[in-house]
Amino acid sequence: MLKKIVFVLFFISSFAYAQETIKGIVTDENNQPLIGANVAWQNSTSGTKSDENGNFSIVKSAEESVLEISFEGFETQKIVVKSRESLTITLKEVNNLKEVTISKTKKSTEHSLYKVANVQTMGQKELLKAACCNLSESFSTNPSIDVNFSDAVTGNRQIKMLGLTSPYILITDENIPSVRGASQAYGLSFVPGTWVESIQITKGAGSVINGYESISGQINYEVLKPLNDIPFFLNLYGSQDSRYELNTHFNHKYSDKLSSTLFLHGNTRQSRNDMNDDGFLDNPIGKQVNILNRWQYNDSEKGWVSFLNLRYMNDEKQAGEVDFNPETDKFTTNAWGSEINTEKIEISNKTGYVFPDMPFQSFGFQNSFQSHKQESYFGFNQYSIHQKSFYSNLLFNSIISNTKNKFTTGINIAYDQYNEAVALNFNRDFSRIDNSVGAFFEYTFDNLDNFSLVAGARIDQHNRLGTFLTPRLHIRYNPWNQAVIRASVGRGKRAANIFAENQHLFASNRNFSILNSEGKLYGLNPEIAWNYGVSFIQKFKLFGMSSEVVFDYYVTDFQNQAVVDIDANAQQVLFYNLEGKSFANSFQAEFSIELIKHLNFKSAYKYFDVQTQYTSGQLQRALQAKHRIFWNLSYETHIKEKGQQWKFDVTYNWLGEQRLPNTSSNPVGYQLADYAPSFAVMNAQITRTFSSTFELYVGGENIGNYKQNNGIVQSENPFGTYFDSSMLYGPVFGQMYYAGLRFKIK
Repeated sequence: MLKKIVFVLFFISSFAYAQETIKGIVTDENNQPLIGANVAWQNSTSGTKSDENGNFSIVKSAEESVLEISFEGFETQKIVVKSRESLTITLKEVNNLKEVTISKTKKSTEHSLYKVANVQTMGQKELLKAACCNLSESFSTNPSIDVNFSDAVTGNRQIKMLGLTSPYILITDENIPSVRGASQAYGLSFVPGTWVESIQITKGAGSVINGYESISGQINYEVLKPLNDIPFFLNLYGSQDSRYELNTHFNHKYSDKLSSTLFLHGNTRQSRNDMNDDGFLDNPIGKQVNILNRWQYNDSEKGWVSFLNLRYMNDEKQAGEVDFNPETDKFTTNAWGSEINTEKIEISNKTGYVFPDMPFQSFGFQNSFQSHKQESYFGFNQYSIHQKSFYSNLLFNSIISNTKNKFTTGINIAYDQYNEAVALNFNRDFSRIDNSVGAFFEYTFDNLDNFSLVAGARIDQHNRLGTFLTPRLHIRYNPWNQAVIRASVGRGKRAANIFAENQHLFASNRNFSILNSEGKLYGLNPEIAWNYGVSFIQKFKLFGMSSEVVFDYYVTDFQNQAVVDIDANAQQVLFYNLEGKSFANSFQAEFSIELIKHLNFKSAYKYFDVQTQYTSGQLQRALQAKHRIFWNLSYETHIKEKGQQWKFDVTYNWLGEQRLPNTSSNPVGYQLADYAPSFAVMNAQITRTFSSTFELYVGGENIGNYKQNNGIVQSENPFGTYFDSSMLYGPVFGQMYYAGLRFKIK
C-alpha cells in the first residue's frame, strides 16, 4: 500500500519539469525589499511576484533570456540572464531626487495582499509592545483576538476569534497541532512569550493540510530558530501583584549547518492578593518551570533542513480563599481551595527536503509526541486527565506543468490516549482512545498577477467520528493597486472534550448532567460547522501618510454542537446535542494610519451576533459582548548611533454590555442583572533602549482601575448551594504595574 502511495505522489510530480531555476531578491535603493514586484520573462506569460522578503524564484527554459522586473512607482528593469545564478535587483524610484532619503520600516503586524487566505502576521516587534509573559497574553494589542478571563478563581485567560472560544480555533506550533484536548484550558499559558518569533492568525476555514478540526480559524506560532538566534538573551520581569519571571536563551552554533538553543523559563507568584475584597485570591499563587532544547540542521546546498525539539514543563497553581492551606484545608469546609498541577513532556521533529534543481518541489515529514498530565481539584470537585498523543504528517509539494499550478498532498496520523476521571455530583471514568488516519490534496492556482485560489479536500477515518470528507476553498483577487478581496468557505469537524474545555465551571457548586447517551463522545455527537467569510483590504496614502482599511465578515453555522447550557438553571450545567440553530456572525472594520513618522494609530470596531438554541429558547451567547472598540497608539523615537531609543504604546479596549447567564432560580440576594454594564480597559508600556543589547520597560494594565465586584456569587459561603465563580465579564483586580529588563549578547 505504501509503495502505491509513493508511486502516485511521484507520478503526479512527473509534470514538474527539471528546468533551470533563477533565484533573486528585489529591493529599492535603500536595500529595503519590494513586496509583490512583478518578475517575468520578456514576451512570455511565465512570471511570478516577489514575496514578503523581496525574494523570488522563476523557472527558465532554453528560449527565455530577458527578465523584466517592474513595480509601481519604480523604473522597470530588464536583465539578460545567461545561466542559473542568484540575482540582486535594485529598482530606482521614478523621478527620484538624490537629496530625498527614503526609508521603510517593516510593520509589527502585517496584513498580506498576496496570500490567498486571510492571514495577518504578528512579529516580535508587536509582541514586545506588552509584557507578553506567555502566549495567552500575546494578543492584547491585536484587534482580531479577544482575550477574557474564564472565571474569578483560576486566573486563566481565554481567547476568542470570530466570537467563538479557543476549542474552535486550531492552535499549532509551527503547523503541528499544539493546544488541544487536555491542554485546551491552560495550554496557552504554557508557551513563554520570549520563545515566540512570530504568530500567524488565519481567519475562517484553514488549510486541509493541518487537519479537519479548524472551524473559526487558526493561530500558528513560530519558535525562534537556532541558526538565526543570538548567543544569549535574558528577560527579567516583576509585577505589582508579586509575579516574577525569568527567561533566558543560550545559543550555540556547532557549525554553519548545526545550531542549538536552550530555552529556560521560570515564573512564580507567592503573595496573596485580594484587591476586590471578596475573600478570594485575585490570581493563583504557584510556580512554573519550562525547558526547551531546540536543534536545527540546515544544508541549503543539498536542500535539507531539520528541527528537533525536546521540552519539559511543570506548572503548579493554588487558588481559592485567601486563607486556604492545602495541608490542613483540602477537601474540608475549613476554607475553599483549588490546586491545578500539570506536567508536560514533548518530543517533536520536522524534516524537509527541497530538490536543488527544482525549488518548487519538496517534501516534509512532521512528528510529535506529547504527554500532558493534570491533577486538580476545585473545592470538592475533582478532575484528572492524562493525554498521550502522537501526530505524524507526511506531505509532498510540486507543480503541475508550470508554477501557476501547484499542489500539496500527503497523509497524516493522529493518536490520543486519554485517562480522564471526574468526581463531581457523580464519579465516572471517561478514559478512551481516539485515532485517525487521513489523506489530503490541496491545489493552488496563481495567475501571477491578480488572482489565485486554493482548493483542498481531505478524507479521514476516525474510530469515533467515522469516515468523513473535509472541503476547503480560498480565493484572492486584487481588483486594483494595493487592494485585495478574499473569500473562503470550509467545513470543520471535531470531538468536543466537554470537561477539559469547561474546567472553569468546576469552580462552582453546580450539578453536571449529560442529557444524551447514544453518541460516542461522552454520549454526544461530533461537532460539525461550516464557515463562510469575505474580506477586503485597501492600503493607500491619506494626506501623504501610509494608511490601511480592513473589512471582514464571517459566518459560522453549526450543523451540530455540544451545547454547554448554564442558562436552564443556575444550579446546573447541562451538556446536550444541538437541536435548532447555533451560529456566530462576526463583522470587523479596522483602520490604521501613520500619523507622523514613527507614530502609528490602529483602531477597530467589532460586532458579534452569537446565538444558540438552548432548552430555554434561542439566546445570545452569555458573556459575549456584541460590540467592541479597540485602538492602539504607538510611537518610537529615531534610533541613535548606539541604538538608543524610546518606545511608547497605549492600548484601549471598550466592551459593550454582555448578557449574563440566567440566575432567576437563585434567591434574590444571589441574582445577577440580565446584562453586565459596558466598560473599558487601558494598558500602556514605555520601553527605553539604551543600546542594541540592553533595554528596560515599565507598563501598566487596567490603568483605569475597573473591577467587577460581584465576580463570585455567594463568595462569603463557597460551600453553599449558589456558589459560582464563572459569571465573570470583566477584571477582578485593579491597576497592575510591572517592570522588566532585556539583555542580549550578539
